[in-house]
Amino acid sequence: MTARIILVDDHPVLRDGMRMLLAADPGIEVIGQAGSGEEALTLVQALERRGDAPDLVLMDLQLGAGISGIEATRALRAAHPDVRVLILTTFDADTDIFGALDAGAVGYLLKDTPTDALVRSVLDAASGRPTLSPEVAMRVMGRAAHPDTGLSTRETEILGLLATGAGNRDIARRLFISESTVKGHLVNLYAKLGVDNRTSAAKVARERRLIR
Repeated sequence: MTARIILVDDHPVLRDGMRMLLAADPGIEVIGQAGSGEEALTLVQALERRGDAPDLVLMDLQLGAGISGIEATRALRAAHPDVRVLILTTFDADTDIFGALDAGAVGYLLKDTPTDALVRSVLDAASGRPTLSPEVAMRVMGRAAHPDTGLSTRETEILGLLATGAGNRDIARRLFISESTVKGHLVNLYAKLGVDNRTSAAKVARERRLIR
């Protein structure tokens, strides 16, 4: 059975290179390309309407000025639960990895993945089998082994916003939670990171590659 996939990347040259690489495998058919998350959602919807939905969307995380790859993944999985999403990106911060997996991605690969491993991972993901780059798998296993010291998905989201300079009110508004809930998460964050203020939290988080 041929895996039918869509490529989503905001760089046309990289997208075309990926298309040629994957299309060289007889088990893979590239049926569409998109340069943004919004375009990907529209394309999948159009294909599904005519009974031609893809098996897999190969998704970058950084997609220009529009919605991110994580947001696009969450929207795709909600609207088209039978269409799987595999992340292919250069980013390996915890906020990206766990954000994407929490959004419903079936796997997470880094763009330096060797060609043979990439093709194999695409075929696995299209069949519903989880697939992770070795470096990503180590991070996931590390969190599973030490759940009390790892950050929750919500804590990681708050930490990422905090690092951009967002205040508690703005964080609460963007995550649709109360300011008191934000404050409670910050208390836990500071304890886990061994810090006592926002600046130190952002600094330590970047050093540990918890956020970009």
